[in-house]
Amino acid sequence: MASLSFIIGIIGNVISILMFTSPIKTFKQVVKKKSTEDYKGLPYITTLLSTSLWTFYGLLKTGGLLVVTVNGAGAALHVVYVIIFLIYAPHNIKIKSVKLVAAVNVAFLGVVIIVTLLALKGETRITLVGLLCAGLTIGMYAAPLSAMRTVIRTKSVKYMPFLLSFFQFLNGGVWSAYALLVKDYYIGVPNGIGFVLGSLQLILYMMYKNKSRPVESDDERKDKEGSANLVKDGLQLQDLDEKAKNGTSLPKANSLPNTSIITQHVMKTPSLGPLELEKFTQRDIETGSRSNIGL
Repeated sequence: MASLSFIIGIIGNVISILMFTSPIKTFKQVVKKKSTEDYKGLPYITTLLSTSLWTFYGLLKTGGLLVVTVNGAGAALHVVYVIIFLIYAPHNIKIKSVKLVAAVNVAFLGVVIIVTLLALKGETRITLVGLLCAGLTIGMYAAPLSAMRTVIRTKSVKYMPFLLSFFQFLNGGVWSAYALLVKDYYIGVPNGIGFVLGSLQLILYMMYKNKSRPVESDDERKDKEGSANLVKDGLQLQDLDEKAKNGTSLPKANSLPNTSIITQHVMKTPSLGPLELEKFTQRDIETGSRSNIGL
């Protein structure tokens, strides 16, 4: 059983490292564009705190080597991610993120380590740090919920990277199995939740990965139709004018332009000024009158 748990732990390490490295592509784009666009910094800040505490938990716990190695590597990577995010985030978001990093990744983490080492002993240390780690891991897994809402709202998976969701799914499943074998519920409960949330993210990804652009609103559609009709009416009037100049007789029904249609569309668009409209309409009325006289 011990050897099986060790093997699963190694698999969990590999998957976790892959999950921790999956945002590299995202941050390459951030550096290239010099902008964080709509990416959220919260998942990376909470993951940095979570991996830091799990590293501390592994150091306190007997046989916690696998926990230390994977989370130490994850903490180092997320330090880089958070720094890049802070460099390229918009000013208002940058200020909020710096305050959040100072509060949770520096002050809170420091207080937990100091209190645990100086005020607690034995299993009490494991219990306190284990509960904190479990809670933060749930927060880490739940952080992409904002991205999931964005996916549902925009019908686009642009801001929910597939690899991160996929490795969250695998990571939660493998570490849940590991926790069952070693009977560590501090690891098992949050990773079980992560497995479920990762599954939901993959379902959303499959639903919206091939979706087209969001459907236009009624106002946008009406504006486009109005512009198209205005162009069509203008072309028809221009054709009538050309026929009149060439001496071509016009049907009586079409001898006068439909000024109500012109007025309706001019109210919606600044394409024609008042003077141009007056000149344009008067000319066509005169043209229509000449045509009627010839009938």
